[in-house]
Amino acid sequence: MKKKILITGGAGFLGSHLCEKLLSNDEHILCLDNLFTGDIENIKHLLSNPYFEFIRHDITFPFYAEVDEIYNLACPASPVHYQYDPVQTTKTSVHGAINMLGLAKRTNAKIFQASTSEVYGNPNQHPQKEDYWGNVNPIGIRSCYDEGKRCAETLFFDYHRQHKLKIKVARIFNTYGPRMHPNDGRVVSNFIIQALQDRDITIFGDGLQTRSFCYVDDLIASFIKFMQTSEELTGPINLGNPFEMTIKELAKLIIKLTQSKSKLIYQDLPQDDPIRRKPDISLAKKELEWSPIVGIEEGLLKTIDYFKEII
Repeated sequence: MKKKILITGGAGFLGSHLCEKLLSNDEHILCLDNLFTGDIENIKHLLSNPYFEFIRHDITFPFYAEVDEIYNLACPASPVHYQYDPVQTTKTSVHGAINMLGLAKRTNAKIFQASTSEVYGNPNQHPQKEDYWGNVNPIGIRSCYDEGKRCAETLFFDYHRQHKLKIKVARIFNTYGPRMHPNDGRVVSNFIIQALQDRDITIFGDGLQTRSFCYVDDLIASFIKFMQTSEELTGPINLGNPFEMTIKELAKLIIKLTQSKSKLIYQDLPQDDPIRRKPDISLAKKELEWSPIVGIEEGLLKTIDYFKEII
């Protein structure tokens, strides 16, 4: 019998890939999205499937349905988008979590929370392990996202302790791939678009800050593996690729792969931008028997092909 699975933020970058994968696994998908950063184009090819339902809805308002599992992915995830309306960003993380946890409680559904490496803030520990409490500015321009996601984690674990909810909390590190929003301000999409148009590539700071980039297919595989584990494994669990590189190295690699004439230019680093970011995925390797398999060049080439089509 098919499971009925609710995916909030299902028309977004990660959500659309998750919808597609779970449909291919013969599940019944309810895709919820208010289309603030999601795009109907991301799921257009799924709409004819009788086991795929798209519902336009904002999860800051309650939603009622009979479901077996919930993946809570709804929230703008790039600084450009989450800083556009910071109050709404916090509401999406906090009110949205309350509404989805309430639905999970009523239906006895297993519920997955897409948390973030941003809960670690600008980390003093490197690489970041799940038992690190983080270094977060609670009143900065990134706080609506960072603290919203931290509060959502609190709610998930309190519902688990108080109501015995079956929870899965994943801390997602930088992810890239086809269907990234072209104007989301993230480095991979920014750099690829600038390189394809032979424009100057904008680096904030000196470019020596590091990130670890995970290809979307690897990440989605980890979501599904995590959801299938026993109820005892609640997380939080880091999901990402521990291969670390500087932003300047990324820019140079994208110039090479696109055969671009772009030059590097430098601007001031935004407030509270993390200097180093790398997941310790020992727990994911042990408990999920998962580690990423797509290398950075292979993943970037697929992402470049996608952006060539849409610009």
